[in-house]
Amino acid sequence: MSHQMTLQSIRPVTHDVHELTFAKPDGFDFRPGQATDLALDRDGWREEKRPFTFTSLPGADHLQFTIKSYPSHDGVTEQIGKMKAGDGVIIGDPWGAIEDKGPGVIIAGGAGLTPFIAILRARQKSHGSLDGYRLIFSNSNEKDIILREELENMPGLRLDLVLSDEDVHGIHHGQIDGDYLDNAGLDFGSTFYLCGPPPMEDDVSEALKARGVSEDRLVREDE
Repeated sequence: MSHQMTLQSIRPVTHDVHELTFAKPDGFDFRPGQATDLALDRDGWREEKRPFTFTSLPGADHLQFTIKSYPSHDGVTEQIGKMKAGDGVIIGDPWGAIEDKGPGVIIAGGAGLTPFIAILRARQKSHGSLDGYRLIFSNSNEKDIILREELENMPGLRLDLVLSDEDVHGIHHGQIDGDYLDNAGLDFGSTFYLCGPPPMEDDVSEALKARGVSEDRLVREDE
């Protein structure tokens, strides 16, 4: 089923990420971590659907997305970054396999953070703290870190920032690979959540499995 929505507001989160807030369709519901297929409600774009994760909470009176634009792609995300209040989109029903299964280690790369934004916000709201949750968040450069201030101030959340391309004091420089995992002081008996670019997901998934993390303790979109 498709739903038409009107953009209420758009604000920059980083140099290439925007937070978009829409009027919520009546009766629409989803679980934190779920996504929907979204298309611009304008000629020439209605069939160009792309998946985006809800970053608002289910009980809110609006729907919110945190979306990274890729201008070099000359496509949907570039157009989304140029949207203005009053513009329309079309979304489908919610879907997605990433959900909160309790305390564990979240490994996210870039925009792969987005499924976990609503999960962490919902957990904080319901429990008051994120004790037992650790977020290892990898980006290319410091300016790419999405919602850094909010993440740093979430009570109980242990946050590890990793930069692959930029060497910044106080932030780990490198890749999330086997060596990183071995030196991170992780409990490989924990639940692991994973979302990021496919090559990163595949590499980290294989590294975790090589360290005894079973499929039933690895939460990712294609599980």
